[in-house]
Amino acid sequence: MLDNDLIQSTSSWPFVEVRKLLKDRKEIIKKKRKITFQTGYGPSGLPHIGTFGEVARTTMMINALNYIEKIDHELITFSDDMDGLRKVPDNIPNEEILKKNLGKPLTSIPDPFKKFDSFGEHNNEKLKEFLNKFNFKFNFKSSTENYKKGIFNDSLIRVVEKYDEIMNIILPTLREERRKTYSPFLPICPKTGKVLEIPLVDKDKKTGKVVFNNNGEKIETSIFNGNCKLQWKVDWAMRWFTFDVDFEMYGKDLSESAILSNKICRALGKSPPNGFAYELFLDEKGEKISKSKGNGISLEQWLRYASPESLSLYMYPNPKRAKKLYSDVVPKTVDDYLAYIEKYPTQQSKEQILNPVWHVHNGKPPTEKIIMPFSMLLNLVGSSNADNKETLWKFINKFHKEINSKDHKILDSLTEYAINYFKDKVEPNKKFKKPNAIEKKALENLILKLKALDQSLTPEEIQTHVYTVGKENGYEKNLRDWFKLIYEVVFGEKNGPRMGFFISFFGLKETIKLINDKIR
Repeated sequence: MLDNDLIQSTSSWPFVEVRKLLKDRKEIIKKKRKITFQTGYGPSGLPHIGTFGEVARTTMMINALNYIEKIDHELITFSDDMDGLRKVPDNIPNEEILKKNLGKPLTSIPDPFKKFDSFGEHNNEKLKEFLNKFNFKFNFKSSTENYKKGIFNDSLIRVVEKYDEIMNIILPTLREERRKTYSPFLPICPKTGKVLEIPLVDKDKKTGKVVFNNNGEKIETSIFNGNCKLQWKVDWAMRWFTFDVDFEMYGKDLSESAILSNKICRALGKSPPNGFAYELFLDEKGEKISKSKGNGISLEQWLRYASPESLSLYMYPNPKRAKKLYSDVVPKTVDDYLAYIEKYPTQQSKEQILNPVWHVHNGKPPTEKIIMPFSMLLNLVGSSNADNKETLWKFINKFHKEINSKDHKILDSLTEYAINYFKDKVEPNKKFKKPNAIEKKALENLILKLKALDQSLTPEEIQTHVYTVGKENGYEKNLRDWFKLIYEVVFGEKNGPRMGFFISFFGLKETIKLINDKIR
């Protein structure tokens, strides 16, 4: 159990943010006797890495809160499913259905997957299904449902009452042409069912009746019960106001929107929540990841190649620093996860709380002995030609009968991930180097050295001998090139496992045969 001094002093960011939240909103929280966290989701596409990151990181804060103060709390996952569809997403079946319904609320568009009543509902259900896999505790809220059931009605009339203040906040940020037509309210066209962005010409603060100019044609409607929705920045502030939100994190690209929504929330009469702007995810070229571009790595791909826990780990460190997110990141993240798990039992409490796996597993990481890094497991997949986990386990047990799937559940799950990653990402890109005469001689000398060693040597002792052979064969100034040669010739890659560990696990005789086969 963590002692109070440690809880109050740790620099772990979830604890830092929760302590700040409790201090900044002390009186508000005391009055409410509850803390409300919120995350947002735009269901114009399937759930993505950013959506996961917001919920995972907010959950880490809630876990920290539970150690600091026992207080009622809630995590709202809000879907902006009444938003009008602006463009057809990529990789969607029956895209003609979406093309016909551009501009309509996502929950008014038929489901192109033909599984649910609407496109919005399909994506909402996928989000809930996905988050439930991680055992996140959340309260899902639908924009459409809240508008249509009148839950927002009191807040909407408040927007009408504060209309001039809100316009004074928004209009200076808009281009001159946009100022002429801007309205915080977006009516749903009674003829087409589309979300319209047209100027408001009249409003009634008591009845909620509003009149719009639709290219010369007047549209008279009500702001209540889903006949209108709000523009994004006003809508965001209205949600905070309605649900008494205390904390919400968002991507750095929404920082300007957050500033305006904060002002609008104050104009409506409440203090805006504490915010946390996280940096965006980048592809291997350093460009922002985009669903429409398809760059980077998708949520589905990550979970094909690695565990949910590794994805949570990726989200933990330095949320205010941009992260590259592409397939090569996965093995390194898995290896980091395994290293943190291995280190955890030997650490003091103050070190454990800074160990990312404390936050991934809410203070209770698994205690399993780590057998090998993921990078090495990938090499074993290549060496064994295994195309299923049973075959790979037989290969592992060939050298180490004492290791079994029952006692090594992490390793067991990694076998399947490794096979998937190897097939998709490693094997297609393998390029085996044919060594020249000098390089071949160096590798032959390595074989001679390995023949003289005893299998009982530790991985570090074997690694030292591999170093020595490199130094004796012209690589004393750059041992990196020595290992690169081994990796390119033996594994067909520029990077590879720590050779001492690989040889110790794989076996001296087997490694000798592996190298011999590649240099013949």
